[in-house]
Amino acid sequence: MDIRFDGRTIIVTGAASGIGLAIAERLAESGARVIVSDIDQAAAEAAAERIGHGALARACDVSKPEAVEALVDFAVTETGALHGIVNNAGIGGAQAATGDYPLDSWDKVIGVNLSGVFYGTRYGIAAMRKTGGGVVVNIASILGSVGFANSVAYVAAKHGVVGLTKSAALEHAGDNIRVNAIGPAFIHTPLIDEHLDDATQQALAQMHAMKRLGKPSEVADLCCYLLSDQASFITGSYHLVDGGYTAQ
Repeated sequence: MDIRFDGRTIIVTGAASGIGLAIAERLAESGARVIVSDIDQAAAEAAAERIGHGALARACDVSKPEAVEALVDFAVTETGALHGIVNNAGIGGAQAATGDYPLDSWDKVIGVNLSGVFYGTRYGIAAMRKTGGGVVVNIASILGSVGFANSVAYVAAKHGVVGLTKSAALEHAGDNIRVNAIGPAFIHTPLIDEHLDDATQQALAQMHAMKRLGKPSEVADLCCYLLSDQASFITGSYHLVDGGYTAQ
């Protein structure tokens, strides 16, 4: 299937590495003008240079609504319109049982992983209405549908992203705007290599029916499909990329 995004501007948050970078690269290769957003400007610029194809860099702390509004305004000012946004930026947070969970970590995780997705969806939709339509893809997680011990803030936020996605899809179908979510399982990214040893990675792999971690490209492929015209009748959906994790 030949998917093209020629003439379209698409924002990807958290795009300096991992899943976000894979999505941004695939979109740019397919003709999109990509706005590479990350909390670190230098990292965003390095990623945009690597991606090429006219990609632009813009720092953004997605937990701050004014920063997300400015990001969307930047995309429209620099390219003339916004056609899509991928709300990918996220953090893990503290590991602790709910009864002991640090309040500061709760606030930070909810701020980035849930409020940040809301801000991107809200301001993205406002801009895409002026374009005549568009697509929002929210990167949730398998933990948007199942629990995981000692990760209450992350799980709560990702469940919230799935609900937000469904509500926004119902509300804005009439604006020719589609809104979908993706639920990756454990994906092999540089962050995994940095923080987890081989034994821990292997243990995580065994939690999936396919007995391996996912690849960023496998999430990127689905994301690009959902952003494309080939998915024109898909909205309000939550799509798993989980190697059978949630089927068990």
